Amino acid sequence: MIHTQSISTRRPFLRISAAMLTASLSVLGGLSPLSASAASAEDLNKDAQQALAALYKSNPVAETISKKARAVLVFPKIVKAGLVFGGSYGEGVLMKSGAVSEYYNSVSASWGWQAGAESYAYVVFLMSDKAVRYLAKSKGWEFGVGPSLVLVNEGVAKNLSTSTLKDDAYAFITDQQGLMASLSIEGTKISRIKR
Repeated sequence: MIHTQSISTRRPFLRISAAMLTASLSVLGGLSPLSASAASAEDLNKDAQQALAALYKSNPVAETISKKARAVLVFPKIVKAGLVFGGSYGEGVLMKSGAVSEYYNSVSASWGWQAGAESYAYVVFLMSDKAVRYLAKSKGWEFGVGPSLVLVNEGVAKNLSTSTLKDDAYAFITDQQGLMASLSIEGTKISRIKR
């Protein structure tokens, strides 16, 4: 026997689905690179320096790692939001020898049961020439593809020292504010932008 659902019982579901899609797109509309108000290069440089200083103050391991890094990617403010569909966007700098050399954006998208919004900063220490070259030559580095990346949490940080650094890159998430259930940078794509 084939079960058929009448059109009248499917309409409420379609209205709810359409409403959820509209709400998701409204939340994410503010995350679009085209609609985001871009900070000036000077503001971004200043914000990146402040984010690094705050990270070093709260996590001395990060400062130790920075002394061995070939380059450092700093994203002082990433905004993430989602309602079924989710995404994040932010702009940052690549620093070599303590000076800003290039500008990048960080973009991610996701699908699944999620709701909320938050902002955070993250810093990626590029430890090898391989990682720096990959960032320069790729049309966008998607975390999880390419050089090995370790997301440093409290447990990982306890076991890190300059003698145990074996991976190409180490990422620290800081200054998390907002109401999202979980936070990950896997699947994030980093691409160079002009300033």
